[in-house]
Amino acid sequence: MSLDLLSPENRARRIKVLLFDVDGVLTNGDITIIPLPDGKGLEVKSFSAHDGMGISIARLGGLKIGFVTKRNSQVVAIRARDLKIDHLYQGQSHKMDAVTQIMADENCTLDEIAYVGDDIIDLPVMRKVGLAIATANARKQVKLMAHYITPLPGGQGAGRDAIDFILGARGILDQTIEEYLDPTNPESRKADIGQGNM
Repeated sequence: MSLDLLSPENRARRIKVLLFDVDGVLTNGDITIIPLPDGKGLEVKSFSAHDGMGISIARLGGLKIGFVTKRNSQVVAIRARDLKIDHLYQGQSHKMDAVTQIMADENCTLDEIAYVGDDIIDLPVMRKVGLAIATANARKQVKLMAHYITPLPGGQGAGRDAIDFILGARGILDQTIEEYLDPTNPESRKADIGQGNM
C-alpha cells in the first residue's frame, strides 16, 4: 500500500524515531532574555513536565528521541541532557541536514521518522517524514501538512500528545505506562532526573 494512502495510525505504527522542534513545540514559544551586566543575556525557557514524562515513556516503548532546532540554547542542551535525548541538533537552519544524519545513525528510513513542528521552518522535514505532527498552536501552513494535530499546544503537553498517539497506535501505551510504574524497573528510576539549580 502506498504511504500516501495510510491513515495517521498506520503511519504511527512504523515509527522508530520521534523528532521534536523545540520553541513552540516543547515550549510555548516565548523566549525570555534576562540582560546580564557583561552585556550578554540569560535565556529562559519553560518545558512541560508532562512532555518530560512522555519522553521517558517513549524510550521504554522503544522510540529514539531527538531535538532539532534552529536556535542555539544552553537551556535546551540542559533539558536534552536531563531527558537523555538520543539526538540533539541545535543551530539548524535547514533541518533536513540533521534528519539525514539521524537516519544514517539509526539505520532507518524517512517512513520510520515522526517529526513534531509548529512553524514554517519545520515544513521541509514534515513534507518528507512518515508521520508529520503539528501542535495545536501551529501555523496554518503546518497544520495543513500534518497527518496528526495534537490536542494541546506547545509547552502544555503537545509532546506528550504526540507520544501517546504513536504508542497508542502501536497498541503499547498502557503496557509501557505500567512498565514505567513498575518499582523494579531500573529505567524509570533513571528517567528525567534534572539537577536544576542544585
